[in-house]
Amino acid sequence: MHPAPLLARIPPGSAVLFFVQMASTLGYAVLYSTLVLYATQRLGYPNDKAAAVMGVFGAFNYGLHLFGGMLGGRWMSNRNLFVGGMLLQVAGCAALTRGDEAGLLWGLAMFLSGCGLNVTCLNMMLTQRFAPEDPRREAAFLWNYAGMNVGFFVGFAVAGHYEQTQAYTALFTFATLGNVVAIVLALAFWRTLADRDTPLTLLGPTAWRWRFAAATGVMLGLVPVLWWALQRPGDTAWALKGFCALVALWLALLTWRHPVPAERQRMQAYGVLTLGSLVFWSLYQMAPSGLQLFAVGNVDLQLGGWRIAPQWVQNINTLVIVIGGPWLAHLFARWRALGWPVDVPQQFAASLLLMGLGFLALPLGIQLAGPDGRVAFGWLATSYVLQSLGELLISPVGYAMIGRLAPRQHQGLMMGAWMLVTGLASLFAADFSGWVAQPADGSPLSSNPAYALLFTQLGLGSLGVGAVMLAMVPRLRRLIG
Repeated sequence: MHPAPLLARIPPGSAVLFFVQMASTLGYAVLYSTLVLYATQRLGYPNDKAAAVMGVFGAFNYGLHLFGGMLGGRWMSNRNLFVGGMLLQVAGCAALTRGDEAGLLWGLAMFLSGCGLNVTCLNMMLTQRFAPEDPRREAAFLWNYAGMNVGFFVGFAVAGHYEQTQAYTALFTFATLGNVVAIVLALAFWRTLADRDTPLTLLGPTAWRWRFAAATGVMLGLVPVLWWALQRPGDTAWALKGFCALVALWLALLTWRHPVPAERQRMQAYGVLTLGSLVFWSLYQMAPSGLQLFAVGNVDLQLGGWRIAPQWVQNINTLVIVIGGPWLAHLFARWRALGWPVDVPQQFAASLLLMGLGFLALPLGIQLAGPDGRVAFGWLATSYVLQSLGELLISPVGYAMIGRLAPRQHQGLMMGAWMLVTGLASLFAADFSGWVAQPADGSPLSSNPAYALLFTQLGLGSLGVGAVMLAMVPRLRRLIG
């Protein structure tokens, strides 16, 4: 097929967002994969404190997406909010190059203020390029998700390279440059990425400028607030859990009072799927904390005479996503063309079952560990592959699902709340990661029993929730319509 007709079928801006997504992910990939190691190896944090900071980092990153969904398109255009957020990320990564605790706290505060608010913008800009019933929406989000994971792959690879020599200043400089590339791409295609059919587009110049100034003030004002919160991660975690509970009550009230019956039913389906998503992401978010600490202390990372950097282990996930995303989009299209039903409730149930199996592979590996207590790398790799397959089923489809289930007036809020669930899951993941104390002698034999019990409980829990979700598939189908 000639490329011109193919390109003509892609809504303007969709391809650009693939590359913007890829570049903007680099800085986050570095921090996501390195924060716990940097805190323990360079700053001397104990494992539980490092996991707590990582939990709060993830909670704010995803939790602020809720406010990003409310600001974007209402108080500041999505493209303006994205670029402003990236500028804060540049400043945050530059602060981290100081190499001390003050640089860590201020750097994370600036980075989170930007990253937390601007990620929703990318999803909303992509959503606006498709009509609500456009069948290309799911494939576009799968491709965009693949682009994000290309960024993760590069970020993890570079992070692992510099971690080998603990050259953290060079690593954070690389993250800074990646954020700059995302800004350049967005500015180069500024008109292409313009907002479509948002409340802000209906305002006059004076009201637009007033809202722009207010949103800018919110972004900058978040920095000292987050700096303060990051200094007391335990108290902050409890406060964030309480806030998430209030948001859940708010969404439940909006659903109950929504006047359109068909839309109300779809919002009910959204609520059920959100609970399943919380279970999945609570286990998935252990990758940069509990699972990474387990890999460093309890897994044999020597393979073929080479030491595998901890960040490189997470590239198992990115490879599965990058290869599997486009393939899955093609496979689902074929199945549906043949009349085989493949829908969101089925995919959510399957993702939870895969997550459960992934965690149950780890205690089996512990049982078969060598005399020194170290688990063969293949068991950890198997766990990551199963978790990644589950992610592929739930994450990009979850983003695309918002465009179908959310009424237009609640679309930004529900997109932000969907990401807030991942933030809450990050807090639960930090709790799980802190259940296994760091052994005084540093021996895997001392901590293997506790890890085996934890992974078994989490794996069986995920399987149980997945089975319940599978039983609810017919009911969810009726609610979604």
